[in-house]
Amino acid sequence: MSKVNIEQMVRAAHESKNYDPLLDMIPYARLLGIRCLRLGDDAIFQLPANPDNIGNPTLPALHGGVIAGFMEHSALLHLLMFMGIPHMPKIIDFSIDYLRAGHFRDTYAQCQVWRQGRRVANVAITAWQTTRTEPIATARAHFKVDGA
Repeated sequence: MSKVNIEQMVRAAHESKNYDPLLDMIPYARLLGIRCLRLGDDAIFQLPANPDNIGNPTLPALHGGVIAGFMEHSALLHLLMFMGIPHMPKIIDFSIDYLRAGHFRDTYAQCQVWRQGRRVANVAITAWQTTRTEPIATARAHFKVDGA
């Protein structure tokens, strides 16, 4: 997708407050069903409960890879939508800490950019289900944002 198309899509999403077309252009985000909820200036990403995402049917609990993929894509989407990056950021590394089981219910994530330089952006991600003060996982990600 070209630079102009992504910039236009982000601008249109902000104007309409509908981020679905932007989310739908990323195949894994579409597969997981990730959604973006706007709360004022903040964005909360949502992973709807889906039986296909269960990794431990005994609990039942979400697969750790689904949680990690959701968090990584939340950070990528956050950079794309709110940090003025005119192209798709590329992941450099991703580190996750699983804090408790992700049960079979909707999961939410919020991102915070710690630093955005010319070439690299550092993003912290927190995922929770019941309450934000009881996260199920935290992660740190570095993205290449210079487009080269």
